[in-house]
Amino acid sequence: MMKMKKYLACLLAALMACGAFVACGGSKDSAPESTADTASESAADSAEDSAKDSADDADADADADADADEDDDEGNAVEVTPAEDVQFEEAYTAEPGQAYLAIVDEQWWIQYWGSAEKDGYMLSYDAGLADITGNGSYTVSVNADTNGFRYDTTGDPNGEYTPSGLGFLAVMIEDGEAQCPGAVITVDSIVIDGKEIEMKAKNYTSTDDGVVTRTNLYNSWVSAPSQDARTIDGPLYDADGNALDVCADYSAQVVDPADFASWTKVEVNFTVSGMDGDAAPAEDGDEAADAEGEDAAAEDAAAEDAAADEADATDAE
Repeated sequence: MMKMKKYLACLLAALMACGAFVACGGSKDSAPESTADTASESAADSAEDSAKDSADDADADADADADADEDDDEGNAVEVTPAEDVQFEEAYTAEPGQAYLAIVDEQWWIQYWGSAEKDGYMLSYDAGLADITGNGSYTVSVNADTNGFRYDTTGDPNGEYTPSGLGFLAVMIEDGEAQCPGAVITVDSIVIDGKEIEMKAKNYTSTDDGVVTRTNLYNSWVSAPSQDARTIDGPLYDADGNALDVCADYSAQVVDPADFASWTKVEVNFTVSGMDGDAAPAEDGDEAADAEGEDAAAEDAAAEDAAADEADATDAE
């Protein structure tokens, strides 16, 4: 009997221990999360939120920068004057028999090749051309101090741009070989912005294409005078093509580019010889121009009188 009671007591104790174990929860599925796991998830959530906030801030900054750039562009925008509001000077294109000053700046941007429509027309405004009518003295020029030049280079007739450097310089006669046969151009002086510059050598006359007569004043591609060179000293080569002693005095680089560091108006004064006749006296040309001007004024006055008479007749009716 005593053994049975001890047995039952042991069994009851074992059952109570199992119940306590079950009550405390022995399943891993129901185990609570550890502190480390919770901290890890919290850190991840915090990092994600921080990254999202940073991205939002970056987007906001980018939008602000874009707005600022747009405002700057609007504030710095260059206002271009409409062409119809600009009072342009007359632009000149050389006609056959007219001489002009071909010039190119150091950048090969500012140019004039005797045309108001192509090949560097920016210096065609107020360009000084010369009608070669015979042997005599002439002047050709270009002028960068014009509304047209400033407008074409800056978009504003009141803008500022000054040509600099020299890439090419020559006096040319349009269709000169046909219009002025035998013409010899001798340069007397070269003036930059009112100051005469030194000439390092004598100039000669030739043609590159058999059409345009020219005298190179700065042409870096020509190392020696051409075989067809014409000068006041006569030929520069003998019948066999050998250079004569006088040839050493002539060059295609007559000027020093350093003298063209900055320039606005360039003038070349020259004498033409070798033609059959002399040029018409300057005063005759001036009188002819004055006569043409008087005729035009008279025609304008007559037109105004006719318009006034017509208006009076209409009022009388």
